[in-house]
Amino acid sequence: MSNSLVTIDMVTREALRIAHEKSQFIGTVDRQYDDSFAKTGAKIGSTLRVRKPNQYSRTTGSRVMDVQDQVEGTGSIVVATQDHVDMRFNSAELALSIDEISKRYIEPAMSVLISGIESDFIAMATKATYNTAGTAGTPPTDLVAVGAARAKLNQHLAPKDGNRFIQCDSVTMGGMVNGLKGLFQDSSQIKEQYREGMIGRTAMADWYENDRMWTLTNGSDVTGTTDAAALVTDGGSVVDMHTTVAVAVQAVGQVFTIAGVYACHPETKAAYSSLQQFTITAIGATTTTVSPTIHLTGPRKNVVSSNGATLVTTDFNSKTLTFVGAASTSYVQNLMYHKEAFQFVTADLPLMASSEKCVRRSQDGLSLRVWQDSDIRNDELLMRIDILYGMAALRPEWACRITS
Repeated sequence: MSNSLVTIDMVTREALRIAHEKSQFIGTVDRQYDDSFAKTGAKIGSTLRVRKPNQYSRTTGSRVMDVQDQVEGTGSIVVATQDHVDMRFNSAELALSIDEISKRYIEPAMSVLISGIESDFIAMATKATYNTAGTAGTPPTDLVAVGAARAKLNQHLAPKDGNRFIQCDSVTMGGMVNGLKGLFQDSSQIKEQYREGMIGRTAMADWYENDRMWTLTNGSDVTGTTDAAALVTDGGSVVDMHTTVAVAVQAVGQVFTIAGVYACHPETKAAYSSLQQFTITAIGATTTTVSPTIHLTGPRKNVVSSNGATLVTTDFNSKTLTFVGAASTSYVQNLMYHKEAFQFVTADLPLMASSEKCVRRSQDGLSLRVWQDSDIRNDELLMRIDILYGMAALRPEWACRITS
């Protein structure tokens, strides 16, 4: 049967299919599609608001009632980025079948587009993740670091609902496969482990091999204390350490602990045995912005002393800082996370020109627009594939780095 000219609708559907297939990290997170833009189209800067769970404090005793206000947190995801990939075809190429067009043009184009988006998304998600497990500089070859990451997710009440995942680079995957070769696996997973060098599901998570994992390079100064006045406030995100740790050489994404500041159970507020970990999210002239936000009291309280006592702001002054890893050293940051730790949202771009030249489709939280126009001088068809998206880490406590 002779080939007919490939239509833009076929190209759009094929591009969306490939994007969906290539979305290794995006495919395992909370994907949201804002259908409020389905008719009018979204623009860069449009915002989607997402609800966070309410948190309460417990009151003991039968007579006194402590009525608490509903303070339902929200997170904003700004549709801030429009990426596209551009192609040109001549009349002869357009006469190819959709399978040939897909293999020669659409698949490599979509691979580049999705790979770049995923790389940026992984970097953003990792920098926002403050829980860290493993030994910096030592790729894991057993389940010790993975088990520690699993414990972090459990301690922060990440759901145990089958929606946990691990993304790791191929060096880590190879070491883990070799290290776990003597352990029991079910028949389907052992086949993947030996034939493909992959781990299926273990430690309550599905494993993915992904060489887009972000690499952290520590700053050149990782030794010091908080300042005599650390500037910590209840509900604040600033820690002053510039007197002993040069702000200019810090790096966004570095993880550290503060002596005497312990993590606690999100509901009971009982102290855990581990110090609360913080990640640097922004660097000012003299202060460092960190995550998580420090809550000393109330239902969002997330730090306590070693015996569970409430901390006050002066408890942060002149305290020893311990950074993960050595100065000026790079470490691959693998990730274990629950699906809802990170969010990826797309919205429909407006249709341009006549409908037969500009088509959009959405599937499983991904929306793509394909727009074409002709160049009669060169007998070519110009085509661009666009995606408008935003990304966020609204529940970073449900994720943990596995440093390598």
